[in-house]
Amino acid sequence: MKVIILAGGYGTRISEETDTKPKPMVLIDDKPIIWHVMSIYAAHGIKDFVIATGYKGEVIHEWVNQLDSQWNVQTVDTGLDTQTGGRIKIAADKFNADSFLVTYGDGVGNVNITELINFHQNHGKLATVTAVRPPARFGVLHSSNGLVTDFGEKNQSDSGWINGGFFALNRKSLDFILDNNEPFEAFALPRLVASKELMAYHHSGFWKPMDTLRERNELSQMAANPTPPWLNGFVI
Repeated sequence: MKVIILAGGYGTRISEETDTKPKPMVLIDDKPIIWHVMSIYAAHGIKDFVIATGYKGEVIHEWVNQLDSQWNVQTVDTGLDTQTGGRIKIAADKFNADSFLVTYGDGVGNVNITELINFHQNHGKLATVTAVRPPARFGVLHSSNGLVTDFGEKNQSDSGWINGGFFALNRKSLDFILDNNEPFEAFALPRLVASKELMAYHHSGFWKPMDTLRERNELSQMAANPTPPWLNGFVI
């Protein structure tokens, strides 16, 4: 099964790193974060990737050309200002599979891709999104009449569910993308919801995006472990 990786955004929230390279090429330990994303899929035997590029896409193209691996990696220039919906549609036009996977090039998690695919194939709807808990960034406090009664670290499991990427899509779901300038998340997904064609695969394990330098540094420390948490439980 093919995986489309969205890698064309400007990465403005981590501009300290993205002045010279696209966000998916920011190094986590000694490899770009997109390599770590691809490793998650490779751990489940999925090694066929289509990278949808845009901003500074030539950096990704050059990296792929030098990539020494057993992965099958293709890059597609989807345009500088194209939104995620358009990037998915343009990339999907490069192959004929009836179903495929999509994810972002800047977030990692030990999502059980095999279970995700099985879940998607069994429910019969057009699209599946992986629901994750948002990372705990702030301490939580409780108070009574202004007096703090409890203060501690917020647990990730205390939060609601959010879009964690790691999509599984049927080709017919592309019909819900009406324009290349539409963000997939803000337009196609609500249309799929309205048509009762979107299912959620709930992932309670590790998940973390890279939106800030702090998160980049935290992920780099994790990547230095023999088995980083986004590969925990799986073997490449």
